[in-house]
Amino acid sequence: MISLAGRDILHAWGKFLFTGIGLGLLIGVTLTMAGVYRGMVDDGKVLLDNSGADLWVVQRDTLGPYAESSSLPDDLWRDIHVLPGVAQAANVTYLTMQVRQGERDVRAMVVGIAAGSPGTPGWPPQLVAGRQITRGHYEAVADVAGGFRLGDTLGIRRHRYTVVGLTRRMVSSSGDPMVFIPLKDAQQAQFLKDNDAIRMQRRRTAENPAFNRPGVPGLLDAVNASQASNSAVNAVLVRLAPGHAASEVAEPIRRWKRLTVYDRPQMEAILVGKLIATSARQIGMFLVILAAVSAAIVAFIIYTLTMDKIREIAVLKLIGTRNRTIAWMILQQALVLGVIGFVVGKISATFAAPLFPKYVLLVPGDSVLGFFAVLLLCVASSVIAIRMALKVDPAEAIGG
Repeated sequence: MISLAGRDILHAWGKFLFTGIGLGLLIGVTLTMAGVYRGMVDDGKVLLDNSGADLWVVQRDTLGPYAESSSLPDDLWRDIHVLPGVAQAANVTYLTMQVRQGERDVRAMVVGIAAGSPGTPGWPPQLVAGRQITRGHYEAVADVAGGFRLGDTLGIRRHRYTVVGLTRRMVSSSGDPMVFIPLKDAQQAQFLKDNDAIRMQRRRTAENPAFNRPGVPGLLDAVNASQASNSAVNAVLVRLAPGHAASEVAEPIRRWKRLTVYDRPQMEAILVGKLIATSARQIGMFLVILAAVSAAIVAFIIYTLTMDKIREIAVLKLIGTRNRTIAWMILQQALVLGVIGFVVGKISATFAAPLFPKYVLLVPGDSVLGFFAVLLLCVASSVIAIRMALKVDPAEAIGG
């Protein structure tokens, strides 16, 4: 019966091959969608790895610098740096925005890094070309995912920055390339209002009677000065000294500084459980739909092939072939169709993954799981055709 199933496949090889290719493309899309989810999770973990931090100190009752807005005084890092168990503490700002490069806009995460040297928390850990930032203003290190090159000029708000270094796989949790600039420049880009907004706010402040009370000299000047500058940061990145646990360092900061502190597992839970959760559910819905469509295709083609050989099945029954043998023949065809589809799908997903704008991570474990899922899908899809074949009356072989 193995040769009979093979001969039947060769007899209708064209229909079988094209159906396998069509099924393979669906399987390829399914593997790619799973790879997109894996890539999103990996982007989040890479973001945390590249920060070089063990603890993230953020504004009280916020979810950290990546999930929501956080604002801290930029001199707070000094108080944290002297705490027992803290090896390094550095300010950082994060701002997702459109960066101008020539005639195009690139959505990027602009990172403001504190003065220091390579190895300081927040700094890019390694470069693929160029050098690190050495000046206090107007230099940038950018990720190659944004299409940047050494010497490019980037427009961030009102200023221009020269790309002096390039990184790879330095991206935000949403896959946007990172652009690193000096902290003071990043603070201006994120917090400083433009000149028109400052003049308008000063005029409103001057017209407000609350700021023109007699006997309170300098109040209006102080308000105007606060509007013209901002010394806030989004977070303080902390690196622990060897031999110190994250919990023992984080607890004094929470208690005495009245701030929120996250360690690495907590930040991963926020990125994966909150930022990526909606996208994960959406990808899950697509996977269910694709699985249902694939099952329908396999069921239809196996049913069609079985209908085309009703008389042959009747002849087999007439000569005494057992139902188990006939069912195995049909099941073999479904499994062969699934194997062809999986091979085509795996090849198409492998070649298509680098073409996607987002990072697609194809995990071998997902491929193994997908292979067995496809075989199970084919077995389930062949049930209708098997039941129909077993109900064939041997008399049809004589009456036809």
